Amino acid sequence: MGHLETAEEFHARVAAATDDEGRLPVAIELMPGWDIFPFELDGLRIKPLEPLLDEEPARRGEDPADCPCRQPQTVEQEAQVAWSNERWRLKLLDDMRLPVAMILQPRDHHDLADLPDDLASEMGRLMVAVTAGIEDLPSVGRCHVGRYGDGGAHLHPFFFGRPARMAQLRGSTLLDWEENLPPVPQDVRRANAAHVAARLVDTIGGDGPGW
Repeated sequence: MGHLETAEEFHARVAAATDDEGRLPVAIELMPGWDIFPFELDGLRIKPLEPLLDEEPARRGEDPADCPCRQPQTVEQEAQVAWSNERWRLKLLDDMRLPVAMILQPRDHHDLADLPDDLASEMGRLMVAVTAGIEDLPSVGRCHVGRYGDGGAHLHPFFFGRPARMAQLRGSTLLDWEENLPPVPQDVRRANAAHVAARLVDTIGGDGPGW
């Protein structure tokens, strides 16, 4: 087995590649050079590298007692639920500018690394069904699926409907483009989410949205 690099060793190796201002070069042969990169390269530069933190920052819900899943749901939060059953909720993200953007959450407090086997199996089926429902929308070309986990300790994989036939929005730069798109009307966003929910009701069971 090879050497397991420490955080300090990784950071030192990256820092050694920076210039006198602590900036890494822009790798124009990689993502910035793709036709899907949303920004012009003239004047583009990377921020100076920051020092290591003493420890990873705490996420919301690291203590399960403080997690929103243990708090009473507000009317606004309940209004986001597009589909649910006794173990899972699929929520519509109202603040994103894609045809549809959703998160899947177990009702019990789990992160991905401690998800019990039965829920892990269910999540696999749900992710397939959600993806199929999103890709069935006429305005969507592909469903992008992501899990980051840096903001909240409660598992919440994302599902992003990438707009159809907009070639610049393909791939990993989708979310950079998303912030600059015009808002999606609420009735359109909710109709798209209800379509996805209907797919889940047909294939998995559970309940659709209240809207």
